[in-house]
Amino acid sequence: MARLLSIIALLAVWAVAAALAHSRMLPGPLAVASEIVTETANGELPYQMGVTLARVIVSFAIALVLGSLAGFAMGRWKTADRYGDPWLVVLLNLPALVTIIFAYIWIGLTETAAILAVALNKLPNVVVVVREGARSLDPELDEMAQAFRLTGSVRLRHVLIPQLVPYFAAASRSGLSIAWKIVLVAELIGRPNGVGFVLGSAFSLFDLTRILAYALTFIAVMLTIENLLVQPIERRAQRWRRRA
Repeated sequence: MARLLSIIALLAVWAVAAALAHSRMLPGPLAVASEIVTETANGELPYQMGVTLARVIVSFAIALVLGSLAGFAMGRWKTADRYGDPWLVVLLNLPALVTIIFAYIWIGLTETAAILAVALNKLPNVVVVVREGARSLDPELDEMAQAFRLTGSVRLRHVLIPQLVPYFAAASRSGLSIAWKIVLVAELIGRPNGVGFVLGSAFSLFDLTRILAYALTFIAVMLTIENLLVQPIERRAQRWRRRA
């Protein structure tokens, strides 16, 4: 109820401010809602949303898989951590915009360049989280697995993964919130479609109504994914950890 009241209050303030300003630079909620309906009806908004979401999912999946492997290795073996840490620091401090520009220059204005640039920007964050998870693995469970001579697959499924699930969930939650923002930048700079491309086109025309329509819709979609998918997975992972 508190969230609903907060949203209603925000919309009321927005509507009053737009009415007082009476300018195309600050369209009201009804104008933005009408734009959303129009863009949805003609199929443009669903198409652009689908393109951007596909890029987010693919780039995030690449970063999660590679980052998890690298993070686990660095958390378990000091040699891997010693050699990998300098690269990790560089990637953590490398601006996303620079990575995207380099990818487009070296690979070209292609879909591959955009996805790899986004994945590379997200990769170090996953490595950091999973590395901490690998460092915190319970040594007693390791000893138990060795004592019972568990096979590698059984040990992975019943000993390692359950302990790392909370860290995977944390990496996923932070990863999605970062990945979609970087995807929009990549689309703005060098792709002919997607929400970022639409925002760039609307900016060149000073079309604030369309900018708000696409921005708010995409934020709503990502919040829905966060609340219906990511948070439940994270709560379940944390529940397992508390019981343990």
